[in-house]
Amino acid sequence: MSNNQPNNPDQSQVKQAIDNADAEQIAENLDTNSVDKAEEAESLTEEQKTPFIDDSVRTDK
Repeated sequence: MSNNQPNNPDQSQVKQAIDNADAEQIAENLDTNSVDKAEEAESLTEEQKTPFIDDSVRTDK
């Protein structure tokens, strides 16, 4: 069996990812505030703000 076979655990994509992982970069990515990089949510229109449950049938109010 050749080392390039996909069933060979030494050549699996997971093993390659582990071997290529940069611990410092991972730590830096975890330390940064990912919310800063995310796009701000857009406001809903009045039509989109409709409740999922009709207020007249709610029993928790």
